[in-house]
Amino acid sequence: MATILIIDDERPIRTSLRDILEYEDYKVLDIDNGQEGLALLKKEKIDLVLCDIKMNKMDGMEVLSLAKESSETPFIMISGHGTIETAVEAARKGAYDFLEKPLDLNRLLITVRNALEKGSLVKETKVLKRKVSKVKEILGNSQGISNIKESIEKVAPTDARVLITGENGAGKEMVARWLHELSQRAAAPLVEVNCAAIPAELIESELFGHEKGAFTSAVKQRIGKFEQANGGTLFLDEIGDMSLSAQAKVLRALQENKITRVGGEKEISVNVRVVAATNKDLLKEIDEGRFRMDLYHRLSVILIHVPSLAERRDDVPLLATAFCEEICADYNIPTKEITKDAFLALQALPWTGNIRELRNMVERLIILSDKKITEKEVNAFANPALSTSNNLTGATSMIDLDMVDSLADFKTFAIAKFLKHKLNKNHGDTARTAALVGLSEMELKAIIGL
Repeated sequence: MATILIIDDERPIRTSLRDILEYEDYKVLDIDNGQEGLALLKKEKIDLVLCDIKMNKMDGMEVLSLAKESSETPFIMISGHGTIETAVEAARKGAYDFLEKPLDLNRLLITVRNALEKGSLVKETKVLKRKVSKVKEILGNSQGISNIKESIEKVAPTDARVLITGENGAGKEMVARWLHELSQRAAAPLVEVNCAAIPAELIESELFGHEKGAFTSAVKQRIGKFEQANGGTLFLDEIGDMSLSAQAKVLRALQENKITRVGGEKEISVNVRVVAATNKDLLKEIDEGRFRMDLYHRLSVILIHVPSLAERRDDVPLLATAFCEEICADYNIPTKEITKDAFLALQALPWTGNIRELRNMVERLIILSDKKITEKEVNAFANPALSTSNNLTGATSMIDLDMVDSLADFKTFAIAKFLKHKLNKNHGDTARTAALVGLSEMELKAIIGL
């Protein structure tokens, strides 16, 4: 249900508009002055504003100008003293339309509907642009992040192979993306391969492709990742999990810049820059016979280590703020404030899941907290599976407390609500949702009752 805010200092006008719009199933808020209207616009999720021009304290044009500085909510300006000049000025300041009093009912409802549709399209376009944007900024002011940015600037323009090391969720993929984005190959594709997610018997087909009939299920020819990345960058994530036989073929491809599809005999020339990443100690893997030393030296022309979040806790407030803004924009809700004590509480957490864990945690706090995220919310919901906090915060309003007999029951409801929200966002994909929140698929299904 769309929410419409009416700002007009005449009570009869506000009452009439409220009656009309509520009859059309809109949620309506009204206020009699511009200052309180602006404050309400910042606090509440407003989809459309109907604003009078001639008002006491602050006129409608000033309200429109101030609102457009921080909000894209569409405005319909209304006035009993309308002129062409007034309408032009309103349009120039960003108003969707201008209506004269007395208001024509049909025109009002059509304009409201069209303004809401446009507002919805603007928001959707903004979200889509953010989702398809090539690379997000590497956030952080710590020494470790500064060193990474400096290394990327130096290394990216070259064709040198890079080995990125660091814990799961620390941001290795983002470093790889920036190496490609700032390279001379940026116009060509960046092709990613998660070596840990592909069975050993299929990894060679995935990397090098196969000919029709090469094995039982090879019903047609397949182009591998090396060929797909020709002219661009191939990112081999979790290279430490690759089988020894696949390692030998990757080594040959790097040495000769040629590949042969599985089941084929023809050599195919490829021009690919390889960037690899791992969360393993490859030198230890070499000692234990699970990784080839010659491949290690081929891949590690440049070594970039991504520090864990626990090693750069000073970056937590910056990252949390950025995630909060991004997630609130995705949910189309006002950005929630994270208080200083909440930042301190977040910085004190162990961060075994690094950046990925922090983003999921911020999303959970946004869903379960009230308008502010404080230390109480962090203690209660940051890690609900392990939390022992007795603080039942504003999130209780999201749960039927009559069904809750104990703190444990409350936490179970809160966790289930969060997981169901994530599952809906992932279109019912339980495997993906479980991976994102750090649970097994069986645990996820058990918690939400599938």
